[in-house]
Amino acid sequence: MNTVQVGLGERSYPIHIGAGLLDDRRLLTESTAASQIVLITNDVIAPLHAGKLEDAFHEREYHSLVLPDGEDQKCFESLERIMAFMLERRIERGACIVALGGGVIGDLAGFAAACYQRGIDFVQVPTTLLAQVDSSVGGKTAINHPLGKNMIGAFHQPIAVIADTAVLETLPEREFSAGLAEVIKYGLIRDSLFLDWLETHLADLVARDGEALNHAIRRSCENKAEVVAADEREGGVRALLNLGHTFGHAIETARGYGDWLHGEAVGAGMCMAAAMSRRLGWLEAVDLERVEALVAAAGLPIRPPSDITVERYLEIMSRDKKNVGGQIRLVLLEALGRAVVTRDFPSETLRETLSSAAGGPTSGPP
Repeated sequence: MNTVQVGLGERSYPIHIGAGLLDDRRLLTESTAASQIVLITNDVIAPLHAGKLEDAFHEREYHSLVLPDGEDQKCFESLERIMAFMLERRIERGACIVALGGGVIGDLAGFAAACYQRGIDFVQVPTTLLAQVDSSVGGKTAINHPLGKNMIGAFHQPIAVIADTAVLETLPEREFSAGLAEVIKYGLIRDSLFLDWLETHLADLVARDGEALNHAIRRSCENKAEVVAADEREGGVRALLNLGHTFGHAIETARGYGDWLHGEAVGAGMCMAAAMSRRLGWLEAVDLERVEALVAAAGLPIRPPSDITVERYLEIMSRDKKNVGGQIRLVLLEALGRAVVTRDFPSETLRETLSSAAGGPTSGPP
């Protein structure tokens, strides 16, 4: 087991990474001292892994809520269902929510923890690659709105993250590839050595080689932990973690949540960001080719859907959380391994990027 620490003073917490961690009762029970445990999971994950949590916490007051699977569940209705579930069972402020699932469950359960009785503890137990390397770390919690993804939420740090890499063995190929988008992101924005490593070992990751997977997850979490420790509430450097996300969130919103997986949209979005960086003269042609080759090798689309107009992109992107003074800000690449958040670009360059990027599949990869 590897442990990465997120350094946030009295709110610091560990990220435990390793195979078989859900079989370690002691690790699970020591993650929280709460006498009331509320497990939030979905109907795909529950039959596979929920029993291990119930077994570990059998000596405590234990409640389990199983929600339907899907991005469309990250909504007000699901949040209200969680709140009603806890209120009906008289869950107290000293309780702890355990979020067992991918990014949807983690974001939703974390937001519920942030809101319930003005904030209770929660533990992240991510079961997808994307959640293990990104969404479970850093305390961003949210639900979606028809007008924008993750626009309603709160910063609320977990008290522990337990990433069992063994659960990834049953992850569908499409979802596994989606997680690789966030892994690649860390190399592109701040870790050129990791980027070089990814180009050499991506085939091993796609094959789910255990040694390569453990290294990629650990290095991704180290990168994210360093950024979060420096800028917890995204007032500065943390915004760099959104490479490809402004474009990607627009794809998800325009297509309807769940048509394109988050990682698929981010993969195409990173290629769009790299293409725009090339237009601005920051990247060489060979750099753009490297980005697109790496994203494609991960099994991700390098082009967005063909049916989203430039005006629709701009409408959605105008509501992005990074915007300042009504101006769109983007995460772009000054070089491979060095990103910047900027609004200093010609609007026509953005329009050209949006216009020329179209031509990908209408739906995400099968």
